[in-house]
Amino acid sequence: MYWLYSLCLTIGLLLYLPVFVVKRILPGRYALALRERLGWVPGTLGPPDLPRLWIHAVSVGEVVAAAPLIHALRERRPNLRIILSSVTPTGAKVADELFRGEVTRITFPVDLAFAMRRAVRGIAPHGVITMETELWPHFFRELKRKGIPSMIANGRISDRSFRRYRWARLFLRRLFSGITLLAMQTEEDARRIMVLGAAPERVVITGNLKADALPGDDGMERLWQRLLGLHGEEPVWVVGSTHRGEEAIVLDVFQRLHRDDPRIVLVLAPRHPERIPEIESLIRDRGLKSVRRSQLPRAQAEGAVILLDSVGELAHVYRIADVVFVGGSLVPFGGQNIMEPALRRKPVLFGPHVMNFREVAGLLKQAGGGLQVEDGDGLEAAIRRLLRDRPQRIEMGEAAYQAVRTRQGAVLKTVELIERYLLPGPATSTGDGPEAP
Repeated sequence: MYWLYSLCLTIGLLLYLPVFVVKRILPGRYALALRERLGWVPGTLGPPDLPRLWIHAVSVGEVVAAAPLIHALRERRPNLRIILSSVTPTGAKVADELFRGEVTRITFPVDLAFAMRRAVRGIAPHGVITMETELWPHFFRELKRKGIPSMIANGRISDRSFRRYRWARLFLRRLFSGITLLAMQTEEDARRIMVLGAAPERVVITGNLKADALPGDDGMERLWQRLLGLHGEEPVWVVGSTHRGEEAIVLDVFQRLHRDDPRIVLVLAPRHPERIPEIESLIRDRGLKSVRRSQLPRAQAEGAVILLDSVGELAHVYRIADVVFVGGSLVPFGGQNIMEPALRRKPVLFGPHVMNFREVAGLLKQAGGGLQVEDGDGLEAAIRRLLRDRPQRIEMGEAAYQAVRTRQGAVLKTVELIERYLLPGPATSTGDGPEAP
């Protein structure tokens, strides 16, 4: 099975190599990224006698989920050396913005045996965490061979992944046997990973780390209004983490809203900032104007759509919103993080495709802090109603915040498990695994 996996991965890498070269050689970081992809790690990991924890967060969502965990670990263990790996450039940028020297950031190696052996030997971690069920067979196999405890944190199994993984249950059972602990978000996630072969005594339920993510920008509302060239009196609609197919719907709705009330400001943040030119074309096609966040603050045309082309600022921008719509949900993607605006006491709107955040979406709807819309017409009706009714916006925002607060506590649970099973010291356990949930 490992041989077949290696063969398929190698073939895929060879096919991707031309794209990799183009993407890496243009920014001038090709050599560095290639070395780290092959398992060579930077020589700045600090004294070898200090405890080291390797956290892998593949992209933006996983890096954001890891943030409260990393901050809590740094507070409890100031001498802990944290190595944070990611795969995507946007994930790396967000990590650099969030942690600013708190961690050593590297590019995650290609999951081939020789690269993983070299990386694990070079980093020599005392423990390893992968965020949100990142399953890399050679990675976990090498950790098991070296006797290094490992953990999946904030784990989840989406509907799509569950269907796909069931075809490889025999392989996954063997893979899971080498993971010390699987900390899952919900009871359903725990059930699914046990169906896929994880031993019940290694599975625990901790909740969602993103529910504990602190806004961290109280008192910054006026600053962000100035940064975006606003005066604080305009109705502001923030649309976050959109995917292809959603921007056209949002822009059509905004065009009609703006026709009736020219004061309305739309801040649009695509999930992938490299799609900004494509979205600018959609805006021009509708006779609208746009301005990029990187060009602000400066004088701008009235009614211009503000495009968030920066990385790591969306959570802060939610602070200035009157209403928020979170993308990835009007198209069948599965939804994006609806907790961030809820933590900032904003009414949260989302589409029907929220499989990745099913429990949170249900929680927000039940509490009256979230509203699910089916299409563009439903979105327009909801935005119109909320922008006219400030008391309802405040009531919904407070309900959203209180609902998410009931799910907090995942960071403390996860940190305690890390100290017990992964790190050296008085809190570290020598047991084989946690008790079953």
